Amino acid sequence: MLSAASPAECLIFLLNSGTAFCCPACVGDYLGRDCNVTVCHPLSSFDNYSANVMVDGKPVNLGLWDTAGQEDYDRLRPLSYPQTALSPSPQSANVSDVFLICFSLVSPASFENVRAKWYPEVRHHCPNTPIILVGTKLDLRDDKDTIEKLKEKKLTPITYPQGLAMAKEIGAVKYLECSALTQRGLKTVFDEAIRAVLCPPPVKKRRRKCRIL
Repeated sequence: MLSAASPAECLIFLLNSGTAFCCPACVGDYLGRDCNVTVCHPLSSFDNYSANVMVDGKPVNLGLWDTAGQEDYDRLRPLSYPQTALSPSPQSANVSDVFLICFSLVSPASFENVRAKWYPEVRHHCPNTPIILVGTKLDLRDDKDTIEKLKEKKLTPITYPQGLAMAKEIGAVKYLECSALTQRGLKTVFDEAIRAVLCPPPVKKRRRKCRIL
Protein backbone atom coordinates (compact mmCIF):
# COMPACT_ATOMS: atom_id res chain seq x y z
CA MET A 1 0.00 0.00 0.00
CA LEU A 2 1.31 3.44 -0.89
CA SER A 3 1.99 5.84 1.96
CA ALA A 4 1.13 9.54 1.93
CA ALA A 5 4.78 10.26 1.19
CA SER A 6 4.82 7.85 -1.74
CA PRO A 7 2.27 9.01 -4.31
CA ALA A 8 1.19 6.77 -7.14
CA GLU A 9 2.37 7.64 -10.61
CA CYS A 10 -0.01 7.80 -13.52
CA LEU A 11 0.73 8.38 -17.21
CA ILE A 12 -2.25 9.32 -19.36
CA PHE A 13 -1.90 9.18 -23.13
CA LEU A 14 -4.43 11.12 -25.19
CA LEU A 15 -4.99 9.74 -28.68
CA ASN A 16 -6.97 12.23 -30.71
CA SER A 17 -9.00 10.71 -33.50
CA GLY A 18 -9.06 13.71 -35.78
CA THR A 19 -9.99 16.11 -33.00
CA ALA A 20 -8.16 18.02 -30.31
CA PHE A 21 -9.19 16.76 -26.88
CA CYS A 22 -8.69 20.18 -25.36
CA CYS A 23 -6.36 23.12 -25.69
CA PRO A 24 -3.32 23.54 -23.40
CA ALA A 25 -5.08 26.39 -21.60
CA CYS A 26 -8.03 24.13 -20.74
CA VAL A 27 -5.76 21.43 -19.32
CA GLY A 28 -3.75 24.01 -17.41
CA ASP A 29 -6.88 25.64 -16.00
CA TYR A 30 -8.22 22.30 -14.80
CA LEU A 31 -5.01 20.88 -13.36
CA GLY A 32 -3.89 24.23 -11.99
CA ARG A 33 -6.79 24.60 -9.59
CA ASP A 34 -5.31 22.50 -6.81
CA CYS A 35 -1.87 21.50 -8.02
CA ASN A 36 1.44 22.57 -9.46
CA VAL A 37 1.69 22.33 -13.23
CA THR A 38 4.63 22.36 -15.60
CA VAL A 39 4.22 22.29 -19.37
CA CYS A 40 6.86 21.24 -21.86
CA HIS A 41 7.06 20.11 -25.48
CA PRO A 42 9.59 17.26 -25.71
CA LEU A 43 8.64 16.49 -29.33
CA SER A 44 6.86 18.52 -31.96
CA SER A 45 4.08 15.92 -32.07
CA PHE A 46 3.40 15.86 -28.32
CA ASP A 47 2.26 18.22 -25.60
CA ASN A 48 3.30 17.08 -22.13
CA TYR A 49 1.80 18.14 -18.81
CA SER A 50 2.77 17.08 -15.29
CA ALA A 51 1.04 17.80 -12.01
CA ASN A 52 0.54 16.62 -8.45
CA VAL A 53 -3.14 15.91 -7.88
CA MET A 54 -5.42 14.35 -5.27
CA VAL A 55 -8.02 11.81 -6.34
CA ASP A 56 -10.21 10.05 -3.77
CA GLY A 57 -7.87 11.33 -1.06
CA LYS A 58 -4.81 9.77 -2.67
CA PRO A 59 -1.80 11.76 -3.96
CA VAL A 60 -0.95 11.11 -7.58
CA ASN A 61 1.95 12.26 -9.75
CA LEU A 62 0.11 12.79 -13.03
CA GLY A 63 1.78 12.85 -16.42
CA LEU A 64 -0.35 13.72 -19.43
CA TRP A 65 0.84 13.19 -23.00
CA ASP A 66 -1.39 14.77 -25.64
CA THR A 67 -0.35 13.10 -28.89
CA ALA A 68 -0.81 14.26 -32.46
CA GLY A 69 -3.30 12.35 -34.54
CA GLN A 70 -2.09 13.48 -37.95
CA GLU A 71 -0.84 10.88 -40.41
CA ASP A 72 2.51 12.70 -40.50
CA TYR A 73 3.19 11.39 -37.00
CA ASP A 74 1.98 7.81 -37.49
CA ARG A 75 5.54 6.47 -37.40
CA LEU A 76 6.78 8.75 -34.64
CA ARG A 77 3.87 8.38 -32.24
CA PRO A 78 4.26 4.65 -31.41
CA LEU A 79 7.86 5.27 -30.34
CA SER A 80 6.47 6.61 -27.09
CA TYR A 81 4.22 3.62 -26.44
CA PRO A 82 6.84 1.31 -24.86
CA GLN A 83 7.01 3.86 -22.04
CA THR A 84 3.40 2.98 -21.27
CA ALA A 85 3.72 -0.79 -21.37
CA LEU A 86 2.77 -2.43 -18.09
CA SER A 87 6.07 -4.15 -17.46
CA PRO A 88 7.58 -4.24 -13.94
CA SER A 89 10.93 -2.55 -13.44
CA PRO A 90 12.79 -1.18 -10.39
CA GLN A 91 12.57 2.34 -11.81
CA SER A 92 8.81 2.23 -12.34
CA ALA A 93 7.48 -0.18 -9.76
CA ASN A 94 4.45 2.02 -9.05
CA VAL A 95 3.86 3.23 -12.61
CA SER A 96 0.73 2.25 -14.45
CA ASP A 97 -0.91 3.88 -17.39
CA VAL A 98 -4.10 4.47 -19.32
CA PHE A 99 -4.99 5.50 -22.85
CA LEU A 100 -7.73 8.00 -23.61
CA ILE A 101 -8.92 7.39 -27.16
CA CYS A 102 -10.77 10.56 -28.13
CA PHE A 103 -13.16 11.24 -30.98
CA SER A 104 -15.46 14.11 -31.89
CA LEU A 105 -19.14 13.57 -31.21
CA VAL A 106 -19.89 15.61 -34.33
CA SER A 107 -17.47 13.78 -36.63
CA PRO A 108 -18.58 10.29 -37.68
CA ALA A 109 -15.23 9.89 -39.47
CA SER A 110 -13.27 10.37 -36.25
CA PHE A 111 -15.65 7.94 -34.53
CA GLU A 112 -14.94 5.29 -37.15
CA ASN A 113 -11.20 5.87 -36.71
CA VAL A 114 -11.52 4.52 -33.17
CA ARG A 115 -12.26 1.09 -34.60
CA ALA A 116 -10.18 1.33 -37.76
CA LYS A 117 -7.02 3.00 -36.45
CA TRP A 118 -6.61 3.83 -32.77
CA TYR A 119 -7.80 0.65 -31.09
CA PRO A 120 -5.66 -1.65 -33.30
CA GLU A 121 -2.63 0.62 -32.82
CA VAL A 122 -2.94 0.69 -29.04
CA ARG A 123 -3.54 -3.02 -28.67
CA HIS A 124 -0.64 -3.86 -30.98
CA HIS A 125 1.86 -1.91 -28.88
CA CYS A 126 0.26 -2.11 -25.41
CA PRO A 127 -2.10 -5.09 -25.21
CA ASN A 128 -2.67 -4.83 -21.45
CA THR A 129 -3.02 -1.09 -20.91
CA PRO A 130 -6.57 0.04 -19.99
CA ILE A 131 -8.47 2.23 -22.44
CA ILE A 132 -11.07 4.90 -21.78
CA LEU A 133 -13.11 6.04 -24.79
CA VAL A 134 -13.93 9.76 -24.76
CA GLY A 135 -16.41 11.62 -26.93
CA THR A 136 -15.39 15.29 -27.23
CA LYS A 137 -17.20 18.47 -28.33
CA LEU A 138 -20.26 17.56 -26.30
CA ASP A 139 -21.46 21.16 -26.53
CA LEU A 140 -21.91 20.80 -30.31
CA ARG A 141 -24.01 17.65 -30.35
CA ASP A 142 -27.20 19.67 -29.82
CA ASP A 143 -25.99 22.75 -31.69
CA LYS A 144 -28.48 23.58 -34.46
CA ASP A 145 -25.90 24.90 -36.93
CA THR A 146 -23.67 21.86 -36.44
CA ILE A 147 -26.59 19.47 -36.85
CA GLU A 148 -27.66 21.26 -40.04
CA LYS A 149 -24.17 21.04 -41.54
CA LEU A 150 -24.04 17.33 -40.79
CA LYS A 151 -27.51 16.87 -42.22
CA GLU A 152 -26.36 18.39 -45.52
CA LYS A 153 -23.82 15.55 -45.72
CA LYS A 154 -26.45 13.01 -44.65
CA LEU A 155 -24.69 12.58 -41.33
CA THR A 156 -25.76 12.88 -37.70
CA PRO A 157 -23.91 13.41 -34.39
CA ILE A 158 -22.75 10.37 -32.46
CA THR A 159 -25.27 9.43 -29.76
CA TYR A 160 -24.42 8.25 -26.25
CA PRO A 161 -25.65 4.69 -26.98
CA GLN A 162 -23.42 4.57 -30.07
CA GLY A 163 -20.40 5.65 -28.05
CA LEU A 164 -21.19 3.17 -25.31
CA ALA A 165 -21.52 0.36 -27.86
CA MET A 166 -18.13 1.25 -29.34
CA ALA A 167 -16.56 1.26 -25.87
CA LYS A 168 -17.89 -2.25 -25.26
CA GLU A 169 -16.68 -3.38 -28.68
CA ILE A 170 -13.08 -2.31 -28.01
CA GLY A 171 -13.12 -3.41 -24.38
CA ALA A 172 -12.75 0.08 -22.91
CA VAL A 173 -13.09 0.28 -19.13
CA LYS A 174 -15.20 3.47 -19.41
CA TYR A 175 -17.07 5.59 -21.92
CA LEU A 176 -17.20 9.30 -21.14
CA GLU A 177 -18.25 12.49 -22.91
CA CYS A 178 -16.96 16.01 -22.36
CA SER A 179 -16.65 19.53 -23.72
CA ALA A 180 -13.37 21.43 -23.59
CA LEU A 181 -15.25 24.67 -24.30
CA THR A 182 -17.65 24.45 -21.36
CA GLN A 183 -15.44 21.99 -19.37
CA ARG A 184 -18.52 19.84 -18.83
CA GLY A 185 -17.34 16.34 -17.95
CA LEU A 186 -13.67 17.31 -18.23
CA LYS A 187 -12.84 16.73 -14.56
CA THR A 188 -14.61 13.37 -14.68
CA VAL A 189 -12.44 12.24 -17.60
CA PHE A 190 -9.20 12.93 -15.72
CA ASP A 191 -10.47 11.50 -12.43
CA GLU A 192 -11.74 8.30 -14.06
CA ALA A 193 -8.47 7.89 -15.95
CA ILE A 194 -6.55 8.03 -12.68
CA ARG A 195 -9.00 5.63 -11.02
CA ALA A 196 -8.47 3.18 -13.87
CA VAL A 197 -4.81 3.14 -12.83
CA LEU A 198 -5.23 3.14 -9.05
CA CYS A 199 -8.06 0.60 -9.05
CA PRO A 200 -7.87 -1.35 -12.31
CA PRO A 201 -10.90 -3.51 -13.11
CA PRO A 202 -10.39 -7.27 -12.78
CA VAL A 203 -9.35 -9.03 -15.96
CA LYS A 204 -12.16 -11.16 -17.30
CA LYS A 205 -11.03 -14.70 -17.93
CA ARG A 206 -12.52 -16.50 -20.87
CA ARG A 207 -14.35 -19.67 -19.98
CA ARG A 208 -13.00 -22.71 -21.68
CA LYS A 209 -15.55 -24.89 -23.39
CA CYS A 210 -15.61 -28.47 -22.21
CA ARG A 211 -15.80 -31.06 -24.94
CA ILE A 212 -16.88 -34.57 -24.04
CA LEU A 213 -15.70 -37.17 -26.51
